[in-house]
Amino acid sequence: MRLADAHVLVTGASSGIGAALAHALAGEGARLTLTGRDRERLAAVAAATGASTVVCDLATQAGELAARAGHVDVLVNNAGVGWAGPFVEMPAGSAERLLAVNLAAPIALTRLLLPGMLAAGRGHVVFVASIAGAVGVAREAVYSATKAGLTVFAEGLRHELHGTPGVGVSVLLPGVVDTPFFVRRGAPYPRRRPAPIPPERVARAVVAAIRHGRPESYVPGWLRLPARLRGAAPGPFRLLARRFG
Repeated sequence: MRLADAHVLVTGASSGIGAALAHALAGEGARLTLTGRDRERLAAVAAATGASTVVCDLATQAGELAARAGHVDVLVNNAGVGWAGPFVEMPAGSAERLLAVNLAAPIALTRLLLPGMLAAGRGHVVFVASIAGAVGVAREAVYSATKAGLTVFAEGLRHELHGTPGVGVSVLLPGVVDTPFFVRRGAPYPRRRPAPIPPERVARAVVAAIRHGRPESYVPGWLRLPARLRGAAPGPFRLLARRFG
């Protein structure tokens, strides 16, 4: 799909992957609508990319966002929140918020904006999931579940749209990305390896997925191996996961 002059809606665009995406898409000539909760950061990204903005909380305002965005050619469901720690210590309401932002909001936005793409015979829906959704991560059980749900929703939708000309569905499964996400989830990334990758690398993968219609992309690519191992040999995978984390 050509991105030049396409109207692209990017959620979670005030920092991290979303901000990097805004710059990458602007470089492709796309017309951008960016959304996020941090008004000042969002305005700074918009000023640098020529985008319009909608400040909102996806947990409660997905419908309002879709109405204000109008027709879009590409929807990039990037916004996400996390929480790290023992599941039994998760504060009341935290699980519900992760489910609302990470899973329910992307589904709602897709339901509202996909009909316009189908009517136009042109469009693309992108879901930024996580390797956590493919393998499950200790102390991030709910986050892993939301990203797994997002990946499976994308797969089901892709099957449903098979044979529909001009409309594609892509899912991205990045690993550890160097963004403020870990600070916001309440626990820094504790490991030396794998080292966090820059958000610009994920942004480039998203652009490539849209341009070439790639259904599934792991960033970095080697993450496909543990995901495939879990599916093909779950017993050995669990032993390795318990030993190496």
